[in-house]
Amino acid sequence: MTAILAIQTGLAWAQTRELGGTGELLDGVAAIVDDGVVLRSELAIRVDVVLDNMRAAQAAAPPEQRRPLPPLSVVQEQVLEQLILQQIQLQRAQRYGIVVNDEIINQALGTMAQDNGMTLEDLPAALAAEGIDYAIYRQDTREQMILDQLQQRDVYGAISISPREMDMCLARSSSSLAEDVDYNISHILVGLSSNATQEEVAAANVEVEEIFSRLEAGEEFSQLAVTFSDGQTALEGGDLGWRKGYQLPTLFADVVIGMEPGEVSDPIQSGSGFHIVQLNDTRGAQVVMVDQIRARHILLLPNEVQDDDAVEQRLWGIRDRILEGDEFGPIANSVSEDPTSAADGGDLGWTELDIFVPEFTEVLSQLEIGELSEPFRTRYGWHLAEVTDTRSYDTTEEIKEQRCADQIRASKVEEERELWLRRLRDQAFIDRRI
Repeated sequence: MTAILAIQTGLAWAQTRELGGTGELLDGVAAIVDDGVVLRSELAIRVDVVLDNMRAAQAAAPPEQRRPLPPLSVVQEQVLEQLILQQIQLQRAQRYGIVVNDEIINQALGTMAQDNGMTLEDLPAALAAEGIDYAIYRQDTREQMILDQLQQRDVYGAISISPREMDMCLARSSSSLAEDVDYNISHILVGLSSNATQEEVAAANVEVEEIFSRLEAGEEFSQLAVTFSDGQTALEGGDLGWRKGYQLPTLFADVVIGMEPGEVSDPIQSGSGFHIVQLNDTRGAQVVMVDQIRARHILLLPNEVQDDDAVEQRLWGIRDRILEGDEFGPIANSVSEDPTSAADGGDLGWTELDIFVPEFTEVLSQLEIGELSEPFRTRYGWHLAEVTDTRSYDTTEEIKEQRCADQIRASKVEEERELWLRRLRDQAFIDRRI
């Protein structure tokens, strides 16, 4: 069973600290982050989890591919930076009023349990058998869902697609090599702040050139990523996993397409810093006929002014209006808080049903064409949804346009997320104590 990485927040662990015999707290502060803290206890536990994962991966690898683990100080530095970024995001989510209640957590964990052939009630014992505390796992899941919702709002909502980008994508869609191949890539980032000086850019350039020289000399990419990368997957050796060609970040795409497996790119500069990419492997994409649906929805988000009950009641009122004859699209355009679909009257386009989060998929799968759902809650907020049509996948121009929109958005999201995190960090007060 694949577990969510155990990254705990200062708030969660602050509630579990105990007093020693002298009346002093047994815990300590690893970093102060705006209005919160990262505790030494959560840092130590997270470091242990990361090292355990590294040892397990090492044990599973062929002997000739095993490499020494990075120094403890390097792992600790990377983990502390991750915890700082997580604390910044969680505080931002709290200011937005983003919450994930127990019902949503139960739905997500229940789906995960079902995928592993068990019930939600079986999950605590199954996790305990793997040495994982259920309460911590549940809190990690809640926090990750909160961060997903925050990034959906701040990152995905900020990505725009120009008419020229769409035209260029459609023009090359029938001949692009990248669309027919899957790529497995890894990535090292030497990051720059959003207001980096010329001296800082020059220093980062020197650092990335030194890393590149060490790669050329034969050093392991994953080890250098763990030690030096500022990317979000540094502790996984920079691994970005398998990506469709159209899902490659824009600044990597042209370079990766011309590379051979095992090859490393020259340093690439972008707004977030300097990148080095390694192509690990490629595979041919398979064409699969799939059933698709077209749906639309209205999304409302609870906040400090309107809690869950108030938002749900508001959606019931909107539902009554639509059933009485008001048009769904104009209402979605004026009230929906989904930045991607609101401008299109809530239209989510043609897509496979399982692309949505499980709780959204479950509702859509039970709707007939033209049937309006009751208000329901997912990790992203409260929804009112309607399935407008269904069909089998084909190659119409309409599908190509939707695919191009997905391609362009996917190619921008990595870079946009890195820039967003850099901006948040630059604006935060951080006092590292170790």
